[in-house]
Amino acid sequence: MILYFGGAFGLLLLGLWIFCLVDVITTPEGATRNLPKSGWLLIVLLLADIGSLLWLVAGRPQQPGGYRPGAHERSAPRFPEYDRPGRFAATDAESDEEFLRRCRERAEEQRRKARENKQEF
Repeated sequence: MILYFGGAFGLLLLGLWIFCLVDVITTPEGATRNLPKSGWLLIVLLLADIGSLLWLVAGRPQQPGGYRPGAHERSAPRFPEYDRPGRFAATDAESDEEFLRRCRERAEEQRRKARENKQEF
């Protein structure tokens, strides 16, 4: 019974090592955490069981919804406020210049009010 458990445990560790090895190889170059991809590959290859656990805990990319090989980078916006409805998006250069002019005017107005409030105290 003990040998059977040891053999099953060994197969489980071998499966984990193969899974992590393939996972490191198929992970995009810049997606790994804490070390470059080649570093993780060496750790998983040389340290087998411990390296596999280290990969799962500290190296594997963390993405909401799990890791999906081949997923596009813009599938989930990095800054969701950019994709909200009603956000200003210039359709031509004149609209963009008008928007920037209004932003500068508003900023100057805020600076003027801040200076006035500072002088009152």
